[in-house]
Amino acid sequence: PPTTTMAMRSLAALALVGSACGFSLPGFSLAPSRMHTHRSVNTHRAAAVSLRTGVSPLNMVAADTKEDALTSGFDGQTDIGLVGLAVMGQNLALNIASKGFPISVHNRDPLKVEATAVRAAGEGKLPLNGYKDMGEFVKSIKKPRSVIMLVKAGAPVDATIENLLKHLEKGDAIIDGGNEWYLNTERRQKACEAQGIQYLGMGVSGGEEGARNGPSLMPGGNKDVYARVESILKKVSAQVDSGPCVTYVGPGGAGNYVKMVHNGIEYGDMQLITEAYDVLKTIGGLSNKELADVFDEWNAGDLESFLVEITAQIFKVSDPEGKGDLVDKILDKTGMKGTGKMTVQQAAELSVAAPTIASSLDARFLSALKDERVAAAKLLPFDDAPELKVDKKQLISDVRQALYASKICSYAQGMNLIREAATANDWPIKLGEMARIWKGGCIIRAQFLDRIKSAYDRNPELASLLVDSEFAEELVARQGAWRRVVGHAVQTGIAVPSMSASLAYFDTYRRARLPANLIQAQRDFFGAHTYERTDMDGAFHTEWNE
Repeated sequence: PPTTTMAMRSLAALALVGSACGFSLPGFSLAPSRMHTHRSVNTHRAAAVSLRTGVSPLNMVAADTKEDALTSGFDGQTDIGLVGLAVMGQNLALNIASKGFPISVHNRDPLKVEATAVRAAGEGKLPLNGYKDMGEFVKSIKKPRSVIMLVKAGAPVDATIENLLKHLEKGDAIIDGGNEWYLNTERRQKACEAQGIQYLGMGVSGGEEGARNGPSLMPGGNKDVYARVESILKKVSAQVDSGPCVTYVGPGGAGNYVKMVHNGIEYGDMQLITEAYDVLKTIGGLSNKELADVFDEWNAGDLESFLVEITAQIFKVSDPEGKGDLVDKILDKTGMKGTGKMTVQQAAELSVAAPTIASSLDARFLSALKDERVAAAKLLPFDDAPELKVDKKQLISDVRQALYASKICSYAQGMNLIREAATANDWPIKLGEMARIWKGGCIIRAQFLDRIKSAYDRNPELASLLVDSEFAEELVARQGAWRRVVGHAVQTGIAVPSMSASLAYFDTYRRARLPANLIQAQRDFFGAHTYERTDMDGAFHTEWNE
């Protein structure tokens, strides 16, 4: 009956909100099939229901089961629109509304529109209007319109654009805030501009919390579109001592490219922290409580960062399903969404060495082979592994220094990749400014990004962070501890792929002469590829068998 459907839809919307906010409705569970069963059959009627002061969220949603729009009491056209109300989209929409910018939202699933409207009402009647019909959604936005998309990368983006283009007018703009391959962004920009629609590709970092409270934003593409929405983006982005964590990155796919590399650095960072954990736990014998204390201490010093901070917190959480700590019950298989792989592919394409990032990707691939690893553990024992007697305090100090030095290498590789891509694509990217906008809101935010910015401010043409005078001094000072940690791991059969790859990167980069001369001789031997000499100019070939 209609009344039952109305109640169920209201409860369903509240259940979605409850799930997002961490509470549940007593006696009510939301199964996936139920989420789709109770959609209104009138989702394409163009009418609005105002959700006024004093109306409970339950009544607000119940009142609109047959209507196209949910409004928070804001009348008139909105400043901006947003399509895609999964976790990131919903939180970014609420962030924009909470900064005083009226926003229209749309999602192909009406329940997500309702859930977002309920949250907007519950968080202080924020100026957010939800629309179930795409046409009505577009009409509700001030001209020239700007519409942010936050949908899954790939085909869903193309489908959303196709739908939007049926309703947008010349001069309107689309802003893609997903983790999209930069060449897809450039393809879509050309296709949209052919129809008079402007396009911006914008990296968004910070996860659920960042989207709601202030992310790091990396917009690239049409500069006129950025200028149009700049005041909004500056208000909703994370705020740090040097200003809002947003800047115009460059034309074309520059914004998506920088976000891709940001995620590659994130892969490296997470793997390095995981290796530090493994060494301290497996070799040092630290308990989870001790690990929490260590990471808390590290987060108060030169390793201060979001990832170190949350790592300390993870070690403090007990298993809600039984005894012990939750971290010990989590299956050792790492997921991924593709940006790390894209980063490594681009590094290879542009001949940029990125072994820290590449090894972190390989580690994820290997983690997925759980069954194979369990079988291999029985067939490939290391019975002669020595039981190292290490001083726990010294080991903690050494691992701290090794982690810091390895992180410098990871960031150096990412920055070098951005620089090479900027040169290849004629993007006027300022590396110091990229470090600045990563200081807040994003997953890789860290204290030493201030120092990375300073390094590029001192020398915008800096070949590598490794040769910045301050970082070089720190790397040299920490290399003894770095080598001890990698040595301990090798001796005991503990894999530290990214930490050892970082050390090898450092050692290779600092050597004036490498054994590459032999490789070049081999290439000339079997393929007549020629070689250069150290004592005279020109290209040479030798008949090595004669």
